[in-house]
Amino acid sequence: MPTMTNSPDSPDHSDAPDPVDTSESELASKASEIPLERLPEGFADRVRSPGTPASPRPAATIILMRPTSGSEQSLEVLLLRRVRSAGFVPGAWVFPGGRVDTGDSAPGLLERLGRSDGSEKASPNPSSHPPEALVAAIREAFEETGILLARDAQGVRAPSAGEDSQMDALRTRLLDGAMSFGEILEHGPWWMDPGAVGYIAHWITPKAEPRRYDTRFFAGAVPEGTSERIHEAEASHSVWLSPVEALKRHSEGELPMIFPTIKTLEALRPFDHPDQVLEHHRDLEIPTILPRLVRTPTGVGIRMPDEEEG
Repeated sequence: MPTMTNSPDSPDHSDAPDPVDTSESELASKASEIPLERLPEGFADRVRSPGTPASPRPAATIILMRPTSGSEQSLEVLLLRRVRSAGFVPGAWVFPGGRVDTGDSAPGLLERLGRSDGSEKASPNPSSHPPEALVAAIREAFEETGILLARDAQGVRAPSAGEDSQMDALRTRLLDGAMSFGEILEHGPWWMDPGAVGYIAHWITPKAEPRRYDTRFFAGAVPEGTSERIHEAEASHSVWLSPVEALKRHSEGELPMIFPTIKTLEALRPFDHPDQVLEHHRDLEIPTILPRLVRTPTGVGIRMPDEEEG
């Protein structure tokens, strides 16, 4: 931290904060702050002075939700802990997700975004999102958790890799590059189930970050008791928790998270069932959120767009 030097001709400002730190403190006063000990390892070090921002790459995240009768809130979400070697937020607890691949917009794959009769081609929401983002979210969920949000021609839900050894073998072939996601769906045959998915948020990584993403957030509903099988190259642990419990554990320093994860959990706190989440967002306009990060003496703060305007 810089220090101020007093000269004989200047008044004594020894108790005054450094001008740079004062500015940071003023910014942080309007920000939600996460202490250093609750942040993923190395996250605070990447918050730097804005330069030429990197172009954000298209990405998708999906919050897998299941009903439960065994907790304070009758809704659980699946959180994964990223491996320490991950290039983005290592060690953080996150929702499944990743970059939108070129193959996610393949015509044959987009044709399987809906029922086998060709109906329900997109999640019902007036806010536009690229269909390939929804495909990417469903694909990433399957890759990282083994949970496939899809149904067969009779409307029967596809089993998860945690429930079915053949599905686990298919997921392994996908991860090994022996099969494409489209080939997995054709094998069923299955059609992705947009009726079980809702578009709920749109975050763009702050400009100060060297690695940036333009991320569409989706919520996907699965039955009670659905089990996952994580991809251990990307995640070291998984846990189903109610949003209330997840936020509590984060506040206690047990679950390091980044801001979009925290804000999403806060937004899900009022809901008691996955169907309520989907219904609430069905007719909701989804704003784009481009926050700004602020380094503080004790952690990292975030300023949301409405705070910037105020």
